[in-house]
Amino acid sequence: MAFRLFWLVIGSAIVATGLEIFLVPNSIIDGGVVGISIIISHLTKLPLGLFLVALNVPFLFLGYKYIGKTFVISTFTGVTTLALFVTLLHPVPRLTGDLLLAAIFGGVLVGTGVGMIIKNGGSLDGTEILAILAHRTKGFSIGEVVMFFNVFILGSAGLVFGWDRAMYSLIAYFIAFRTIDVVIDGLDESKSVTIISNKPNEISEAILARLGRGLTHVYGKGGYSKEDKEILYCIVTRLELAKLKSIIQEIDDSAFVAIEDVHEVLGGGFRKKAIH
Repeated sequence: MAFRLFWLVIGSAIVATGLEIFLVPNSIIDGGVVGISIIISHLTKLPLGLFLVALNVPFLFLGYKYIGKTFVISTFTGVTTLALFVTLLHPVPRLTGDLLLAAIFGGVLVGTGVGMIIKNGGSLDGTEILAILAHRTKGFSIGEVVMFFNVFILGSAGLVFGWDRAMYSLIAYFIAFRTIDVVIDGLDESKSVTIISNKPNEISEAILARLGRGLTHVYGKGGYSKEDKEILYCIVTRLELAKLKSIIQEIDDSAFVAIEDVHEVLGGGFRKKAIH
């Protein structure tokens, strides 16, 4: 738990740096509760940290009731430490007045910090809690709900700060969104590959010999042909995927291949390695 809290605090400090050194001084906002807090703080001239905590409190109660205590404790830790770091960094001058640079570097820092917090079981945004509940009760995806809120929040930025700032805010939000994925999944993400071929043994042996990857043989039956099928399943890194497809193509160019993203791989002797 102490290790998790350590990374929650570090993540909050990184987000605060992105906000106070790059985004907020240039009137560029992030999405969610953070974005709403920036707008209200600008209009009222009250501290940003105050609204970061106050606006998240109702969502924390919802999260405690419907999601779980551990998640809420982690989220509360992230939110309060973010508010503290934002307050401490507020007197620090901005590093650049170039809006594009501010959007890029602010987005990267915010995405990095948020990714670290999510990876350690927390959140900085109460709208994510609402999105989880909407997903459970109404069937909407979490991404759809979050995007719905952020359309209105970024639109509000246009009314308050000007439409050029809203467009830069959209750039920062997109960069932060993609950076979160990189932090959570890693640069060298894994892929699961399902192969249905009339030459399963040849493909299996080639993958073992040339990629050094293990496979699982699954036995099934064709839905149309009713013939017995031998299905190969393996996991490779993104960098190994092109070579794997090349191996399959060489041996059986009519093989059926399905490729999916894998966010995490545990056990089974799986190791990420470079292709030689």
